[in-house]
Amino acid sequence: MKNFANQFRNELKETCSRMNKLSYDVVIAGASVAGLFCAREVAKAGHTVLVLEEDFEVGTPEHCGGLVSASGLQDLGIIPSTKTLESPIRNARLTSPGGIVLDVDSKKQNIIAVNRRELDKQIAYQAQKNGAEIKVKTTLKEFRPHQAVTNAGIFDCKILVDARGISSIVQRDRTGTLQSAQYEIYADWIQKGSVEVNFDSQKYPGFFSWIIPAADGIGKVGVAGRGINAVSTIEKFLESKGKHSTIRKVFAPIWVNGPISEFVMDDTVIVGDAAGQAKPTTAGGIYSCGVGGILAGRAISDFLSTNKKDDLSSYQKLWLSKFGKEFQKQLFARKMLERLDNSTIDKIFSMVTPEMISDISNNDDFDFHTSAIIKILGLRGSLKIAQTFFGNEIRKLLN
Repeated sequence: MKNFANQFRNELKETCSRMNKLSYDVVIAGASVAGLFCAREVAKAGHTVLVLEEDFEVGTPEHCGGLVSASGLQDLGIIPSTKTLESPIRNARLTSPGGIVLDVDSKKQNIIAVNRRELDKQIAYQAQKNGAEIKVKTTLKEFRPHQAVTNAGIFDCKILVDARGISSIVQRDRTGTLQSAQYEIYADWIQKGSVEVNFDSQKYPGFFSWIIPAADGIGKVGVAGRGINAVSTIEKFLESKGKHSTIRKVFAPIWVNGPISEFVMDDTVIVGDAAGQAKPTTAGGIYSCGVGGILAGRAISDFLSTNKKDDLSSYQKLWLSKFGKEFQKQLFARKMLERLDNSTIDKIFSMVTPEMISDISNNDDFDFHTSAIIKILGLRGSLKIAQTFFGNEIRKLLN
């Protein structure tokens, strides 16, 4: 009787194992912007794809500030729904440590604040309509060759996609991370259409604090910096701003070191924040990570049809051809800006002319914004300001 019971348990265990072992062309870990766009493109090409999301819903938790250009969303194949679109951004107010204010008119850049939870759901719907399958509350435990081991079973696949965000990249390298906190709040001092950015090398070393409106009286407030206590820093910032009510808190590191060296390793493809595709200057990545997902999805689809490794490796080449030079400039700009003390920041702000502000307002591209940094530092037309602080290094930004 005992032997029969043991045999029954073993057979049941094997049966359950077979039931939980399914096969897909592609398994994507992480229902991020990049992961979902990748799924959309793979499914559109007629291949089977499974997206695994460890949280209880797509789009949660929301780490992103949610700023993106309307043209960028159009390139990604997204027309924002009424739920996704929060607020067009009319202007940005930049404040130095000493209180010097620069107001930049951003209407021509056509920047919008989006609800990231709803944006992710909108992309997920596109992926699902194309044939992708999405599983929430499903945690990846291990990548094996052509297998994803999860709490819901083992999934066989031809290609694994790592879209787990910064949690994946910090396992390999923590030097490119900054501590950050972002609160969603109600406050009467938040103005619809007006972004605020505050620089202070002591409070936010290597970064800044920000306010991004969703509507009048509703928005996201955040801080980031190297080695800061994110909790106490954001609480002090909010105390300085005035009365408010906090409805959501998110604490997460951000990545500012640019792309990793290899996007493709054997049968694993890395996309989005996991590949370091967020901007080194602001850590924003809806557009650059989204394009990464789309290019990866198309390259994977080609590879599945041809079995040629060159088709798979084309993903990194195409992404770098679009963003590589801009990101190199952003990385160099970051290194320069990290050297500035508060006195130097105030000096630079005080020397910015109305003509320079007008030039930024009329011509700058939000998604490729190194030119704005160059203009604010006074590099276009006159090298006097920048030469005082950086010498000949500035020429790397101009090339």
